[in-house]
Amino acid sequence: MKYSSLSSVVESLSATAKATLSPSYYFDLSSFRHASLFQDVVLVWDVLPKIKDYLNTTKLGLLEGDISPHAWLINPETISIGKGTVMEPGVYIKGPCIIGENCSIRHGAYIRGNVIVGDRCVIGHDTEIKNTVLLNDAHAAHFAYLGDCILGNNVNLGAGTKCANLRLDMGQISIRVESVKLMTGLKKFGAIVGDNTHLGCNSVSNPGSLIGQNVKTYPCTNYGGLILSESVVKS
Repeated sequence: MKYSSLSSVVESLSATAKATLSPSYYFDLSSFRHASLFQDVVLVWDVLPKIKDYLNTTKLGLLEGDISPHAWLINPETISIGKGTVMEPGVYIKGPCIIGENCSIRHGAYIRGNVIVGDRCVIGHDTEIKNTVLLNDAHAAHFAYLGDCILGNNVNLGAGTKCANLRLDMGQISIRVESVKLMTGLKKFGAIVGDNTHLGCNSVSNPGSLIGQNVKTYPCTNYGGLILSESVVKS
């Protein structure tokens, strides 16, 4: 999504600040099967509106995993599941959706559509996901909510992590960088979570959170905005 006024504001930022808006600041995409989704993306959140079209132009319907007969697959022709992936009883998936190889989709997982999951990921009990990308080895294993998010490689969400994606006033989500307010053009935008970041149990990210690589947040914290790589977030 392009906004001329936003482009001019971004150009006014320092090179260091502009780098924190790029997918490359957050993710190593070299081994991700769907790296083309990020092609030509300047502002990392602009991947989110592309997920649906990417799935709609991808051949789906290949179900190769170990799928319980008691899992619910709605419109299975719009769902692909890779080899070695185990889908337990009670899973509910609504397409379109791609789940990679050797994943664990546990009892009670709720995948609401427009979801792309890499290899060796875990989506656990009572975890709800929509319009979201999980890169390889990302874990959302227990009681998580992910709406309009991207999780990087080796990200781990502690039990009860919630990534809020909608402002209370239903307004457009903005991000402040170097005291400059950037309007994203999105009403729903959860969190961008960089590679190897761990979010503590029962923590909550505010809408439009940009969380760099190798970040650690303490349990029961609330945070938002731009969190630089290597940071530790406490109460």
